[in-house]
Amino acid sequence: MGNCCSDVGGRMAAVGGTAAITGNQSDAVDMYLKSRGIHGILSQIELSFSATNLRDRDVFSKSDPMLVVYIKERDGAVIEVFRTEVVLNSLNPTWIKKYTIAYHFEVVQTLLFHVFDVDTQFLNIEVKMLKLEEQQSLGEASCALSEIVTKPNRSLTLDLVRRVESVSSTHSQHHGKLTVHAEECFSSRTTAEMMLSCLDLESKDLFSKCDPFLVISKLVESGISIPVCKTEVLKNDHNPTWKPVFLNIQQVGSKDSPLVIECFNFNSNGKHDLIGKVQKSLADLEKIHSGREGENLFLPTLVGHDCENKILKSKLFVENFSETIQHTFLDYLAGGVELNFMVAIDFTASNGNPRLPDSLHYIDPSGRQNAYQKAIYEVGEVLQFYDTDKCFPAWGFGARPIDGPVSHCFNLNGSNNYCKVEGIRGIMMAYTSALFNVSLAGPTLFGHVINKAALIASQSLANEAQKYFVLLIITDGVVTDLQETKDALVKASDLPLSILIVGVGGADFKEMEILDADKGERLESSTGRVASRDIVQFVPFRDVQGGEVSIVQALLAELPTQFLTYMRSRDIKPRI
Repeated sequence: MGNCCSDVGGRMAAVGGTAAITGNQSDAVDMYLKSRGIHGILSQIELSFSATNLRDRDVFSKSDPMLVVYIKERDGAVIEVFRTEVVLNSLNPTWIKKYTIAYHFEVVQTLLFHVFDVDTQFLNIEVKMLKLEEQQSLGEASCALSEIVTKPNRSLTLDLVRRVESVSSTHSQHHGKLTVHAEECFSSRTTAEMMLSCLDLESKDLFSKCDPFLVISKLVESGISIPVCKTEVLKNDHNPTWKPVFLNIQQVGSKDSPLVIECFNFNSNGKHDLIGKVQKSLADLEKIHSGREGENLFLPTLVGHDCENKILKSKLFVENFSETIQHTFLDYLAGGVELNFMVAIDFTASNGNPRLPDSLHYIDPSGRQNAYQKAIYEVGEVLQFYDTDKCFPAWGFGARPIDGPVSHCFNLNGSNNYCKVEGIRGIMMAYTSALFNVSLAGPTLFGHVINKAALIASQSLANEAQKYFVLLIITDGVVTDLQETKDALVKASDLPLSILIVGVGGADFKEMEILDADKGERLESSTGRVASRDIVQFVPFRDVQGGEVSIVQALLAELPTQFLTYMRSRDIKPRI
C-alpha cells in the first residue's frame, strides 16, 4: 500500500476509528478534505418553514404563498437554492417541503427568504418552472444560519419586509412573520461501533508472523476510495482482534454505502503489504455479526490481462456491532452552551510606527483594513452569534501605557478595572484608540494573556456556567517566552478554552507551529506534564491571504472538534 496516508511516518496507532470517544477527526480524511478546500465539521441541517399574517394579495380568495430560499455568497452574489410547494388560500402557511443544508461552523452562512403569492393562472405549473418575476412579492427576510441553530429551540422568527418605492424615497413595510426551524439530521448523530478480527491471515514475512492492521475506506461515485479510519497494528499475530472502531454513519454516507476493508502487513518503511480485503456496507457487517460467520478475504490478482479476485482462506469477523447516539456540537448549542470570544493584540515595536503606511498597525484613512483589523473582524463576525451579550474581553500586550512600565496584558479600552468592550465594533474602536495611547515596546510574551484568559475560564467553570472560551491572539513575531507559554497552555488544556493564533507580517513563524499540536506531539510543560488535549490553532496570515480559504475558515475549522473533545472527555452532556 506504499505510504498509507493514514500512517504517516510509520506510526502504528489507530487513526480516525476511535474518534467517537475524543472527538478527534480522522487524519486521513481530514488530509483528503483539506487538500480539496473542505474544512471543519459538517452537520446536515434540515430547515422547515411556516408563516403567519401574510398579506392578502388576491381579490376573491386568500394568497397562495410559496417560499424561495437564497444563499448569499462571500462575494455578495445571491444564488437561489430551494423552493417550497405552493400552499393554496392561506395567510398562515406551514410548508411541507424541507431544505437541507450543510452547516459550516467556521463560515457565516447568510440565508435570504422571499415569500411569493403565486398567481392562480400558474398553479398547475411545477414550482421549479415558475417565473418569479410574474409572481407577487409578499415579503422577504434574511438571517445567518448560526442565528437559527443557536436558539434554544432552534426556531427563529423573522419579520417579513416588503420594500415600497415612491417618488421621494424607498421605505419598508412589515407584512407578517416567517418562522424557520432547524433540525440536525439524525444520521449525523448515529455512530456504529465495531470490533473486528481476522482468522488465518497469510504471512508476508519469511521469518516471522505478520503485523496486521485494517484500513476502512468509503467508496464515492467516481470509484475513488477515501480512508475513513485505521486500526492499531498488532505484532506477530495471524489471528488478530483489534480494539473497537467507531464510524459516524454520516461520515461513510449511510448504512448501505459500500466500504472497503483492507488488511495490511505493517512495514516500518511505509510500504505495507496487502494481505486481503472485503467490500461490505455497515448493514452487511451487521449481518456478518448476527450470523457469526466470517467473510473470506480476497486478493486482486492479475491473470493475463485481466484482474481477478482470488478468494483466500483468511476470514474477517465482526465480533461486536452496535449503534449509539453521540451528542453533536449543535446539541450543546441547543442546550444553551455559549462560545465567548476574547482577543489579545500584539503592540510590540517590531510592528512599526502606527503613523507610517509600512506599519502593520497603520490605520488606512481609506478604510482598508490592516491584518489585525481583518483578523478581528472575520473571526469576531462568526463567533458573535454564539455569545448572547456580545461583550468581549480585549487586551493588548508588549506596550508601555502612558507614564507606565511595559505591560504584557493591559485592557484595550484603557480601563484599569474592566476589560470588556461591546461588540466587534467596540473591539475595533478600542484597538484604534490604544494605538494613540500607548508606546510600542516589547518583548513578545504570551504567558500573561493566556493566564488571564484561563483565569476567566476557570472562574466560569467553578460557577458551572455553560460557557466555552475562545482567545484570539494576533502577533507579528515569534514568542519570546516559549517555555512559559507552553506551561500556560498545558495548564489551560484542562479548561473550557481554545486559543487561536494569527501570525501577521513577514516573520519566520516556524517556532510558533510548535504550539499547534497538529504539527507534532502534544505540548509538555517544564515539569514534564503533557497537555490533556490540543487547544491551539496557529495560522500565518500570509498563507491564506488572497486564497480561496479565508483566515477565519483556517482558524475555526478545528474549534468544534476541540470543543467536543473537552465535553466528551469530561462526560459533560448537553442540557436538551
